[in-house]
Amino acid sequence: MNRMGKISPLMIAPPLIFAGFVAMAAIGMFRADKDVLESTRIGKIAPAITQETLGEFPNVTPERLKSGELTLVNFWASWCPPCRAEHPKLLEMQAAGIPIIGVNFKDTARDAGRYLTNDGNPFVAVAFDEKGRTAIDWGVTAPPETFILDKDGVVLFRFAGPLIGSDYEQRFLPELTKAQSN
Repeated sequence: MNRMGKISPLMIAPPLIFAGFVAMAAIGMFRADKDVLESTRIGKIAPAITQETLGEFPNVTPERLKSGELTLVNFWASWCPPCRAEHPKLLEMQAAGIPIIGVNFKDTARDAGRYLTNDGNPFVAVAFDEKGRTAIDWGVTAPPETFILDKDGVVLFRFAGPLIGSDYEQRFLPELTKAQSN
């Protein structure tokens, strides 16, 4: 009886699975812009935002997302150091007349309200997403993340990370300028 000619499929499976993982890693490592996580929301109507309000701050209404003007939606938290780093830039954009909707998530209402009261409120409306359900619907991975919406509420661009430094200048600002010119 010849046992050498028969190879069990169970012996082949582990090397094939390993080869598949290596191939996926190589594809990820060598793609053009490996630091950018693409959004599935680009070109689509923005998802709803929770109607839960943050204290006395103006709430987000469904009509606010389709306001007839370019709007930013910024996901943030008071406990988030990069959110604090970008806060002056948000205040600057607000002063320049850019409407920004804030979505505070996975935070406490007390801490979030105190932060906006003490450091300034750059938002035309603020939603309180305590459990992070709205963030999940939008595909947010971690704060801060900012979305550019056109006048009809269509997502034009997603920026993950704080709106500061060269990344802001080289990636976010050109997209904002392009959206403003349309």
